[in-house]
Amino acid sequence: MSLCQAQTPDFYKRIGRVIWVVKSLDRPLEGWTHLGLSTVRRFDPLAYRGKYRNETISGTLRMATGQLGALTVDMVQPPTTIEAFTSFLARRGDGVFSIVHEVTSAETMAKEKERMRALGVEVLEQIEFEIDNHLVSFMFFDTEPKGKYVLGLVYWPGGAPAASGTNSLSHIAFVVREMESVSAFWAKIGFPTVRLEHASPPDDGTYHGKPILLPFEVGWDGHTRPGAEWIVPPQTPANCYNDFLTVHGEGVHHFGIPVDDLEQVVAEYRQLGHQVLQTGAWGENGKKGSGRYSYMDTDSIGGVCVELVRAIK
Repeated sequence: MSLCQAQTPDFYKRIGRVIWVVKSLDRPLEGWTHLGLSTVRRFDPLAYRGKYRNETISGTLRMATGQLGALTVDMVQPPTTIEAFTSFLARRGDGVFSIVHEVTSAETMAKEKERMRALGVEVLEQIEFEIDNHLVSFMFFDTEPKGKYVLGLVYWPGGAPAASGTNSLSHIAFVVREMESVSAFWAKIGFPTVRLEHASPPDDGTYHGKPILLPFEVGWDGHTRPGAEWIVPPQTPANCYNDFLTVHGEGVHHFGIPVDDLEQVVAEYRQLGHQVLQTGAWGENGKKGSGRYSYMDTDSIGGVCVELVRAIK
């Protein structure tokens, strides 16, 4: 491992927020507020300035900020002048554009920019907002083509406001077509290698209400909190992961939300108009170390699914 890799900064161990880009802010924001997005604040319009690949940009956008557990969500409806956001929307539709980590100073951000450049990774976009009399700075690296998401940094003078949501969030999950080159790319930057395991769930899973037996490849990137899950699905049988790849391409597929009563929470989602896409399990039913999950069809309100997870500890 190179010196640059060995000195990967500690701020990458915590995911502070995500930038969630949508074509129209109102419906996704309303829908996710019903699903637990809390402490919502709207900044509409919000002035910005910055650079896209060294080209100066400025204007106004629509944004709302809220919390999913300890994760801050910045939901953004961008103007056409923010090309990094609008090109993402054109390619894959609504969805999570960037996983963002907080740095403690502008100098730290500048130092990481140089470390990344030495590794061959350039800045895609820099953007600044004034919020609560603070000049908040974001930096987005050009990592999506090989890493399947945009790596972001934020510097908020005095520290970003602490999340105050009550819902928990166990993981953020990505669906990709293959993992070897993706993991190699992140390892080059200094992140741990993701090693896939073959998951062979019990034979009582369902896909749109019909029985399914779906072995798949899965790996965990355990150096961050919340954790990152990587899924490589088989082409057959039909499954919700491949449905996502067909519609959106590779990237953030779902948020994992732990629940105590899976059937009750599924019923609550159904009352809100969200049906079950796929179900499955792991371990020996009812025994310690086992669990069940249900994927809900929240994709239509922002391009991200929810996985409700009931684990027996």
